[in-house]
Amino acid sequence: MSDDFMLDTDDLKRRMDGAISSLKTEFASLRTGRGSASMLEPVMVEAYGQRTPINQVGTVNVPEPRMVTINVWDKSMVNAVEKAIRESGLGINPQLNGTIIMLPIPELNEERRRDLSKVAGQYAEHARVSIRNVRRDGMDQIKKGKADGLSEDDQKLWESEVQDMTNSYIKQIDDALENKQAEIMQV
Repeated sequence: MSDDFMLDTDDLKRRMDGAISSLKTEFASLRTGRGSASMLEPVMVEAYGQRTPINQVGTVNVPEPRMVTINVWDKSMVNAVEKAIRESGLGINPQLNGTIIMLPIPELNEERRRDLSKVAGQYAEHARVSIRNVRRDGMDQIKKGKADGLSEDDQKLWESEVQDMTNSYIKQIDDALENKQAEIMQV
């Protein structure tokens, strides 16, 4: 490979890893009929004049598969946390017990499972698009290198490396989607 042209593959990998990480976060927010603390990560509470993640106003626990509890540290924040959960669109009805908010996770019906599966597919497609955009940036850098004197053989080697990296990340996305859809459809 040419000494003067050096593609920053570490940057491309970092950006592709970011797309995978973002996908995993989005998948964690999808309710699958089982409780998990990560399903509350996107919920923001109006606390002390600013929007705060729910895990910074209380302890989130999963004492059993169909129950999530939040032990709110400041008693004055209980109603704000309850309101944030109701307005979050999770479809969960919080129950108060002092400073503890209990979230019973209802069974998912077949239609809701299919809807969630489609949403997971959309999340995966967004991640694939992100990976392809990183790939395009890498290919653009290689084309600029060719204009600056990169040989055709080196260009082909770099393009092949970027494409192999892209295929690897797309496969990770497809595998993660398959696992998430199986988890969602499990009764």
